This record gives sequence, C-alpha cells and structure tokens, in this order.
Amino acid sequence: GALKNLRAEASGYSFDRLAARAGETWNKELSVIEANGTDDQLAMLYTSLYHTMINPCVYTDVDGQYRGLDHNIHKADDFTNYTVFSVWDPYRALHPLFNIINRRVNTDIARSMLKHCEQSVHKALPIWSHMANENWCMIGYHSVSVLADAVAKGLPLDKEEVLKAMVSSSTIPYLDGTGEYMEKGYVALDHNGSAASLTLEYAYDDWTIYHTALLAGNRSVADTYKKRAANYTNVFDTNMGYARPRYADGRWKENFNLLNTHGEGFIEGNALNYSFYVPQDVDNMIRLMGGREKVLADLTDMFEKTPGDYLWNDYYNHANEPVHHVPFLFNRLGMPSLTQKWTRDICRNAYHDKVTGLVGNEDVGQMSAWYMFNCAGFYPVAPSSNIYNIGSPCVEALSIRMSNGKEIKMTTENWSEENVYIKELYVNGKKYDKSYLTYEDVQAGITLHFVMSGKPNYKRAVSADARPASLSSPGKTMFYQISDSK
Repeated sequence: GALKNLRAEASGYSFDRLAARAGETWNKELSVIEANGTDDQLAMLYTSLYHTMINPCVYTDVDGQYRGLDHNIHKADDFTNYTVFSVWDPYRALHPLFNIINRRVNTDIARSMLKHCEQSVHKALPIWSHMANENWCMIGYHSVSVLADAVAKGLPLDKEEVLKAMVSSSTIPYLDGTGEYMEKGYVALDHNGSAASLTLEYAYDDWTIYHTALLAGNRSVADTYKKRAANYTNVFDTNMGYARPRYADGRWKENFNLLNTHGEGFIEGNALNYSFYVPQDVDNMIRLMGGREKVLADLTDMFEKTPGDYLWNDYYNHANEPVHHVPFLFNRLGMPSLTQKWTRDICRNAYHDKVTGLVGNEDVGQMSAWYMFNCAGFYPVAPSSNIYNIGSPCVEALSIRMSNGKEIKMTTENWSEENVYIKELYVNGKKYDKSYLTYEDVQAGITLHFVMSGKPNYKRAVSADARPASLSSPGKTMFYQISDSK
C-alpha cells in the first residue's frame, strides 16, 4: 500500500515540484478565508486555519485500504478514512467549524467514526482514536456530539445508523463509570477520581443523543436521553452553588476545595471551571448556582482574577477546554457587553505571534478553531444546537466561503483594539438586537456589520427574547430541524 501511494502521489515529480504542489494545495485550502487586520492578527488567523487542517488526518491508501481498529485490512469504498480523533477537545469548535467550511471532510470523519464503532470489540465510538488504536484518553463519549452536530447540520448520514452507534457507546456498563451513571444518575467519587466531570460531560453528550433521536423520529430513545441529559443536577450542591462530587451513598465529598485541580473529582479543571459546564441548559444551571445575580458576580470574579496572559491558572484557564464556552454565558445573563469584553481580551492576550502566543496545547485544532470563530464574532456554545452566541469580532473584516458556496461576510465600523463593545449590529442590512445567531441564518449566507464602540451598550440584546435559548427555556428551541419522520 505504501508503494502504491508513493507511485500515485510522487512518481515522476522532482522535489521542487512536489514542494510547489504542496504550496499550491495549501494556498487553495487557506483561501477559504479573506480578512483585514494587523499583520499579527492575520498571522494568527491563517496559522489557526492551518492548524485546523492538520488533524484529523487521512488514514487511507490510494486504493481505499486502511488498517481498522480490529487490525484487519478494510476497504473504504465510498468515503475517505480518517484518524487522530482527540474528541474531548475538538467536538467543541473544530467539528462545528468543519460543518461550515469543510462539510465533505466532516462527513468522512463521521463515517470513519461509525466504522470505528463497527470494528470495536466494545461497539464504542472513538474516545481518542489514533491510527488503528483506541488510546482511551480523556473522558466522555463525545463522538456522539460530533455526530449529532453533523446530523443536525444536514450532512448525508443515516440517522438510524448514527443513533444506534450513539446508544451503543453510551450504554457500555464498564466504560468509565457509565454503568453507575445509568443506575444512580451520577458517577460516584469512591469509584472514579473524575466522577463529577464525568457526570457533567455525560449529561451534555446525552442531550446531543436526545436531539439526534428526535431527528430520527425515535421518541422512545429521545425520552430516555432527555432524562439522562438532566443528570448534571445530581452533582450540584445548591447550598454552596457549585458542582461537587458525591459518594455512592449520596454524601457530598468532604473537605472540598473549589479551586483544587487534583483529588476533588474533576479532571483537567476544578469545580469552579466545571460548574459552568452545562451548555445544554444554562437557565437551570443559573438556578442551581444561586440565581442570576450570584452567577453574574461569580463569573465576573472568575475573569477578574485570571492572569492577564491567560496561562495556566485556577480561574478562567483557556489552556484547557472545559471553559471555552464560559465567556459567552454573560449573553444568557443579559450582559452581552461582558461577553464582548472578555472574548476580545482572550483573543488579544492568549493568541498572538510570540513564543507564548498559544496558551496551551493546540489540542488537535480546538484552540485555533476557538480563535477563528471569534475572529468572525460568534461561537457554538452547545454543538448540535442551531445557536451561535455572538461575541466581539477580533479582526476588522472577514469573509468565509462556506462549503455550500454561500458566504459569511463580516465587516466592522470603528473597529480598534480599544473598541471591543458592540454599539449596533446589522444582519443582512437590518438592525439586529439579539445576542445569538441561528444556523438557519448562517448557512443561507449572511452579512454581519458590527458598529463598535469603546463603551458598553447596556440596552442592546438584553431582553429575555434577545438571549440564546436553553433546554429549559419556555417557548424556545435550541434545535435546527426537528422531524417526526425517519
């Protein structure tokens, strides 16, 4: 297979011609975005776009053969097989970005994940898939989120096949506390050191399965997973207003420390970080944490105590993914100006063309995908929903050519490093008073014109109707196309 690849891809070419062809290929791929900004911003933007296109990577010979998870040789007849699925990281922004700018690749990635599940002795979707191996690194069964977002965004996948793989992956009783999670509604700390993190992340994953079941017309599965999606409530100590692990007998963890990152039931984060991880139901999270005023104060305190360079810390730790959606929670609290302030601050200080210009591991494209969304001024807080939260555009102007041939065109007025606040926003030429966009808006082709200011506009996008929906929001939906039909 390697010899066939060599002959097909390099035979008859000189080194210089191969190098030139590689440059032509990259220029074509990177031309999906055109932007105006400073040299530093453009360096970050195009470097970030480049980073998002390195992995996941092709793992198929030119004749379609590849080594599967079962270590047998398989043939990919109608798709290109991919590998390097660090799913805990890139489900948040990388794969949602692909659903806008590279749908063909994400379709092949989804099909590769389904083949992984088929070849798995556990019948499990990827956790951290690397070549023909499952590394079992990090937590959750977040491939379900990747697949759910792909289905919700209309990628050509068989909904019933996807749902079957999701249910299989989420019901393996010996997988990282899943059996106990299904029995008790939470993972107990006496049995797993990542217990609270697991419970919170499983609940989000179950919400994405709920959405896919609705789209597949399977009400029985939808009802089951809607209930499971509420399991996050079982690890919220409402007396202290934060997520907290509990033991198998129901007791809360003793001698609990909100900021410790080790031995407290959380992985790669602490209780402060993880308490805000309920992207599927922000409204109820706010209630469990003590109400709007308390959560607003807690969030504000969290950002104000964060070091200005955003390097590793116990508060807003951008170097690790569980907090990547957190700056956008101010939108739901009716304070979009604070989302605008802090997203721009992160872009300016955590992403720049210096040695410390990436505060953490690239994490297979997630860090860069976060930056790219924020350059455009919006971000997918809860992948598989139809909602993008509006932030503050990190470059002066940007156009994105989507896979469907349509365009996202973002322009600004009075943009500067100091003017981080949105005075007015015009969507397709009309004044827009919401703190979110929908997928319907974006995929049809959209023009965004931000009028920026150095002062917050406390009247814009603050009403209840202007805020993004949540699972428990009355009369609102987070979903794109719900259908009772198969």
